[in-house]
Amino acid sequence: MKIGILGGSFNPVHTGHVRMAVEVLEQLGLDRVELVPASEPPHKRGADILPFDLRMELVHRAIADIPGLGANPLEAERPGPSFTCDTLTCYRTKTPETELYFIVGASTFLEMHRWHRGLEIPALASLVVVNRWEAADDVAGFVTEHWPDAVMESVGAWRLPEGNSIRLLDTPRLDIKGGHIRRRWLDRRNLSLLVPDGVRDLLEERAGEIESHWGERKRA
Repeated sequence: MKIGILGGSFNPVHTGHVRMAVEVLEQLGLDRVELVPASEPPHKRGADILPFDLRMELVHRAIADIPGLGANPLEAERPGPSFTCDTLTCYRTKTPETELYFIVGASTFLEMHRWHRGLEIPALASLVVVNRWEAADDVAGFVTEHWPDAVMESVGAWRLPEGNSIRLLDTPRLDIKGGHIRRRWLDRRNLSLLVPDGVRDLLEERAGEIESHWGERKRA
């Protein structure tokens, strides 16, 4: 079994997240890609983060009826900040026979040396670096600097001594950010095609609760 893991605050989940998951699923021939909302995002703590259960429900709405995509609530099962190394360790403990592929955008990948035990991540799972806006040369240089034992097997693909890989993938460039979605929602702007329809509908259904976290909306 080959499983891709796409983590994030998902505040809210949007079309860019879902499309990234689908692209990796198809390009690497994975059995499944799971979206894993962070319970306590270590780099995005603040009052504007929606409750975990609501973000989880938004993810379920976003991926409904898309074959090969799933959601995993494991971050809610343990206290404290949601560090990636801990998440991957949980996966390896629960399903040791599964091949894990951790999915990350290139700009985030280039910050991995600043994460909690970030440079240990390739020992826990293969890395899939999604190149949406950044230069591939930056990714290659980062790999050489921080994992000098990695062997380049082809352009954009490296193999580490422990057997896991680092793979650079090109995907459609959907420049959507959660902050943009939140501001548009507060201004009552149309979110069609920026978020899946199910997400848009749930944001309206739970508007009162969401306003208590994102702020008061513009009057209709």
